[in-house]
Amino acid sequence: MVARLLFSLSLGLLCTFGIGFVTRAEIVGNLTIAGNGPELSTIESLAHAFEKANPRAYLDILWDSNSRPIEMVKSGQAHIAVTGTEEPGFSAIPIAWDGIGVLVHLSNFTKEVTKQQVADIFSGRTKLWSELGGPETKILVIDRSRNQNLRDAFESQLGIPGRITGAAKTIGPDEQVVKTVVGTLPPLSAVAYLSLSQGLSVVSSGVAVRLLPVDKVEPEVPTVKDGRYPLRRPVLFLSKKEPNALTEAFIQFVLSPAGQQLIAETYVSINEK
Repeated sequence: MVARLLFSLSLGLLCTFGIGFVTRAEIVGNLTIAGNGPELSTIESLAHAFEKANPRAYLDILWDSNSRPIEMVKSGQAHIAVTGTEEPGFSAIPIAWDGIGVLVHLSNFTKEVTKQQVADIFSGRTKLWSELGGPETKILVIDRSRNQNLRDAFESQLGIPGRITGAAKTIGPDEQVVKTVVGTLPPLSAVAYLSLSQGLSVVSSGVAVRLLPVDKVEPEVPTVKDGRYPLRRPVLFLSKKEPNALTEAFIQFVLSPAGQQLIAETYVSINEK
């Protein structure tokens, strides 16, 4: 009887002070996320929310347009690589969808393109806008940094891996890409590609650029969501096949309703396919 009373008192004290026999294990440790694409602000928001919910978890973000995130995971410098294409030997977790927009100057005469025409432009087979119904104006192709995950996904979507024309002008930051498209006047007329979320933001702000429909589909969030827009890429978390507990906890948070709500501020939630 005494033993049973002591047990009951102990259980009451544990519950009073918020300590139970069934508790969620505290999430503790350091996690490093590496990337080189347009997802930085979203990853920062996710990391901040995760740290706020787990005060003893510390997330470091290593972001550089010239970095190689997958190699950083291989070498142990990072736990998660943010990318747009899968890699053999890695666990690939889709966390969002994003479109890839084809950006031209507002005054460009070309109204729309096919996916094949985009491939021909960026591979250098099509050199003049007149081949697409425009004036006798040379096409200035703007490429992105060779290591950027956006570039890998773009080449893969178009079936031209490693074959973007050597005549292209390579520019890293989205802001500089937009400035180049706006500031390039005939006899050259520029075309670029960028994350659709960034492109839609620029167009809505009134900058003198526009996004070309591809295969007669407007580049919009709904068409990315339902898969009709042909230049669609997943945003992936790549990690080692057996991730540690902290990596797994962060991935689960990103896939949760709270994480997907943050993602939906910029990209299309992975749950809205």
